Amino acid sequence: MAQPVEHIIQHLNQVNVLRDLAERGGLLSVIQDVQNWQCERLIASHQGMWNDPRFRPAMEFFVDELYGPKDFSQRDQDIARVVPKLAKVLPEKAILSLEAALNLNRLSFELDFAMAQQLQGQTINRESYAAAYVNVGREDDRVVQINVIELLGDQLADVVRFRGISTLIKLARKPAKLAGLLSLHEFLEAGYHAFKKLGDVHEFIDPIVEKERAIMHALLHDDTNPLPEQL
Repeated sequence: MAQPVEHIIQHLNQVNVLRDLAERGGLLSVIQDVQNWQCERLIASHQGMWNDPRFRPAMEFFVDELYGPKDFSQRDQDIARVVPKLAKVLPEKAILSLEAALNLNRLSFELDFAMAQQLQGQTINRESYAAAYVNVGREDDRVVQINVIELLGDQLADVVRFRGISTLIKLARKPAKLAGLLSLHEFLEAGYHAFKKLGDVHEFIDPIVEKERAIMHALLHDDTNPLPEQL
């Protein structure tokens, strides 16, 4: 279990370094604007999922807890502080899903940083975003980003099926609050409840991953703009 724990701490440290660089370089607000716009784009691109009561909680989890402009610094401090202990009490699949989630957060922040450098001083819209996306490139990283989303979906589906995980999360809320770890607990609880309602996770993840891969390919290779026109 040591390796996933080490990777989790590495992901957190890398995001902290980039966040500090962004703040010193005056890019943090631009990154937040990029993240806001991307969340709106994700919702617009997957409007059917967003409007479906079955899929909405999982969509909100990705938008609010993994991909959006929310300040995750307190949650990340909590995780760095307690993850060695968590690895001893949580199922291995839960720690692996946490590692995948933080890997996604780390890689997304790296790409958002690069996008912000391209978009600084511009109004973000579908045309400027598409141009910045092409200029940033990094197709290999974009492929990994989508693959991690797919992996995370599978892992969270496994976690919610783990016997006793619901009781464990409920019992942990008060101790987490007393220990100053409420933001971490709320993150884990949100992920559990979002994916518990899905049933077959592939009915949620597969269409999203397929469409995101198509959007990436169109932007980088087809010289077309597949981004929603309402943005």
